[in-house]
Amino acid sequence: MNTIVVQNLVKHFSTALKANGSFYQRIKNYISPRHYTVVAVDNISFTLKAGERVAFIGPNGAGKSTTIKILTGIMQPTAGYVEVLNQKPNIHRKQLTYQIGAVFGQRSQLWYHLPVQETLALLGAIYDIPSVEYQKRLGDLTEKFNIVPLLNKPVRQLSLGERMRCEIVASFLHKPSVLFLDEPTIGLDITAKTIIRDLIKEQSEQQGTTLLLTSHDTDDIEKVCDRVIIIDKGKLILDDSLNNLKTNYIRKKVVSVVTEEEFITWDRVGTTVLMRSPHHLKIEIDLTKNTTEKVIAEFLETYTLKDLTIEGPSLETIIQTLYRHDITQ
Repeated sequence: MNTIVVQNLVKHFSTALKANGSFYQRIKNYISPRHYTVVAVDNISFTLKAGERVAFIGPNGAGKSTTIKILTGIMQPTAGYVEVLNQKPNIHRKQLTYQIGAVFGQRSQLWYHLPVQETLALLGAIYDIPSVEYQKRLGDLTEKFNIVPLLNKPVRQLSLGERMRCEIVASFLHKPSVLFLDEPTIGLDITAKTIIRDLIKEQSEQQGTTLLLTSHDTDDIEKVCDRVIIIDKGKLILDDSLNNLKTNYIRKKVVSVVTEEEFITWDRVGTTVLMRSPHHLKIEIDLTKNTTEKVIAEFLETYTLKDLTIEGPSLETIIQTLYRHDITQ
């Protein structure tokens, strides 16, 4: 079952041209302004099945936020078809609010001066959660996310990591079928990020919640998501599983060897020596010109290996390559 369907989605914005020149020209432009069209989302299509955890990524200005605003019903599409949980967000926005949730790393849905517990109670009332069910969900979530000691604290007194845990509890409180996560770990330290990622993934697996995550932190993508959708300049660049992304678009690998022999000579097609020292050699393999298997086999023919490590490029490097469209060259 598809929870999100996007077909040929287009979103244009009309922007006024800034007037330059003489005073007369500026007055003329003020009375009768000229406009130009900005294409924020350019004919993209994708679907998400129930329970999928998908990273929706791209550089700044790629159209991610615009797409999410359309999916949540905040914006109207210029053209195309959008469906979330069998409803059109721009038409059924109120009904859809009860079935979706959102976490924005830089915006809070919690009341700044109220204690966390009162904020959550208000949200329970807003979402019409029956009292008994609300207490059960609250108990489960506050224990799982370890925010019981924070319930009587005003939101303004929470650290960023504590607030984000409370934000996620607030978003899961009404059991949304779809959760939009916009930079949920931004500004957090490494420990807090790890906790947040694990909790989001665990809760999604247990509740079958569909996740659409935007993040510039590739660790968020690797730890939480199974699939990646990449857009740039409003266009869809790639829609594939995380595993395929790593497997199919890795062009280079780094091999480090430790040998019994002190001096290692190496000069093979498609390889570049990165570091050489007694008993140690690190090389980079261009996989378009040579293979890892062949290189290792040649090492074994000549040297006695004591240790061997093989590293691929980071996910961040792969994604940056896709942004530059190097994959098509």
